[in-house]
Amino acid sequence: QVQLVESGGGLVQAGGSLRLSCAASGGTFSRYTMGWFRQAPGKEREFVASISRSGGITNYADSVKGRFTISRDNAKNTVYLQMNSLKPEDTAVYYCAADYFSSTAGMVAGKNDYWGQGTQVTVSS
Repeated sequence: QVQLVESGGGLVQAGGSLRLSCAASGGTFSRYTMGWFRQAPGKEREFVASISRSGGITNYADSVKGRFTISRDNAKNTVYLQMNSLKPEDTAVYYCAADYFSSTAGMVAGKNDYWGQGTQVTVSS
């Protein structure tokens, strides 16, 4: 059983930056593809980014390409999401996810094995 705990959310002005972290425990972190999702009020949860077990392959939603960067540190059992040039439409609860079998593309569907509790990101205009 893998436990995921997100941190780093908060309130930021448009154009600003935040870095989210997701600490994993209870499993062999390097065996899991990791991803970030988000859910805005009144909307369905959507894929943001994913990263392969070694960190060599990444995948992004079109809405965040060029602004967000996903990375991982397998020695620290942590995955990160660096968010730059934030926009009000990025406001959402951000969730970390882990999947044992999925590829980075496979995580897009959102049917992943483990989820964190989420962290709120609010971008003011």
